[in-house]
Order: sequence, then C-alpha cells, then structure tokens
Amino acid sequence: MNSSLIESLKKRRTQYALGKNVSLGKDALTTLIKDAIKHTPSSFNSQSSRAVILFGEQSEKFWSLTKQELSKIVPAEAFAPTAAKLDSFAAGIGTVLFYEDQSVVAGLQEKFALYADNFPVWSEQAGGMAQFAVWLALTEAGLGASLQHYNPVADEATRQEWNVPASWKLRAQMPFGSHEGGFGEKAFMDDEQRFIAVG
Repeated sequence: MNSSLIESLKKRRTQYALGKNVSLGKDALTTLIKDAIKHTPSSFNSQSSRAVILFGEQSEKFWSLTKQELSKIVPAEAFAPTAAKLDSFAAGIGTVLFYEDQSVVAGLQEKFALYADNFPVWSEQAGGMAQFAVWLALTEAGLGASLQHYNPVADEATRQEWNVPASWKLRAQMPFGSHEGGFGEKAFMDDEQRFIAVG
C-alpha cells in the first residue's frame, strides 16, 4: 500500500542546520502552522494547545533571550557549545513556541472531577500531537525543523517580551527554516521488540 502520509513521516527528520532560503512567505507559513494546530485532536475537544509564532528578528530575539538566561546557569568555560547550538536555531526564519493553557486543564478538572488526574496528562498528549502536526506540515512544505525544550529557563523572559498569558505553560520550541545540511542514517530497532499484532 502506498501512503503519502507514511512517506511524509519518513521524510521528517531533526534539522539543526537551518537557513532563511524559504520561498513561502510569513502569511502562508502562519496559516500552515495555525491549521496544523487547529486540526490536531485533543481530549474532550479541549483545544488546550497554544502557540506564539515568531519570525525574523523576533525569532532571533527569543534565542538571544534564551542564551542570556542560560549564561546565568551554564559555566562560562562550557558555554561555547551551548551558544553555538542556540545560534544555529536563530539562523532559521522562525520559531514556534508551543504552550498548553492551564486554565483549560483546570476548567476540565473542575467540570469532570472523575477524570481530574488525567487532564494534565491528556493536555501533554494534545500538545505533543500539535507539535508533531506542525513538524509534519513544515516537512511537507520542504522546511527543516527541530524540537527543543528550553523551558522553564526561557519562560519568564518570553512571557514578558511577548505578553504571553499567565495561564499558558511553555512546553517546547520549534526553530524552522531551510535545510542547510544533510542527514545521517537513522537506525531502527527490530519490529519484534516493539510491536505485537494479533487476530
């Protein structure tokens, strides 16, 4: 069976070498990212996922703020590799900041008390699916991306810089841009160790 979705899944890879050589404009990319998140499933149709989409200098500013915060906790003699990695993220055309709205989670916990312990877990699952949906959409559009987790280091500076609502909890960051590097071979463990198919 030939599946274009499976082929797209196979093409999606972590790209650290990003550039600005992208033909799609900011409006088209914004729509692509918004649509990917909007149509991602969530428990009870909670739609708890949120995003701040940064382009150009705003994206670079996020990684600069993150660098400033990390410089306070990473020893100076070990900071050069960290700075280089952050600069590689800033070299792309944009960054998606992924959030989960905790007010939505709290509201569902109150309304459906029987499932209260599950809603934070389901929120994380919805967020992960939203992140993957955006990554796949960017892959389909010919862009490279990676998924980063510089939270909670960058949380407060980011909240202040872009007036992010207090109830939004930063969960991940996705720098994206043109592919400026290749990929190595990706190894997979044996199917027998991962899957059980019965019936």
